[in-house]
Amino acid sequence: MRRIARLAAAQALYQIEVVGVGADAVLLEFLEHRLEDEIDEGLRLADMDRKLFSNLVQGVSAHGAGLDEMLAPLLAPDWTLERLELLLRVILRAGAYELAHRSDVPPKVAISEYVELAHDFFGGREPALVNGVLDRLARTVRAEAFG
Repeated sequence: MRRIARLAAAQALYQIEVVGVGADAVLLEFLEHRLEDEIDEGLRLADMDRKLFSNLVQGVSAHGAGLDEMLAPLLAPDWTLERLELLLRVILRAGAYELAHRSDVPPKVAISEYVELAHDFFGGREPALVNGVLDRLARTVRAEAFG
């Protein structure tokens, strides 16, 4: 499932940032040692879309600086990406990656998926922030989808 792949990718990207290991090492750990893990109630890693998971982890890792450059101007003037909680940054980067590099995913679907992902981890205004930032980004990088 794609939802599980996105959730697992957020966890893997968070781990990459916290531990400071490379994407390949984390991919290997997830795909060889954690497939039987349950990452949310009733959601198992074994059921995820492995291609999407790998693409997200490798893509966000490879394009991180460029993604940050796209996201930074979309935040409020007094906020920087560095001020955001790490997991929120990871979610925004993954959403930005899908919008900018995965034309097979409709932008409204990508935005919706990452807003839901933010709801999985945050109970405050963070999902609205994700929605606003990714919507503004989509209208720039995927303008044709918004007519």
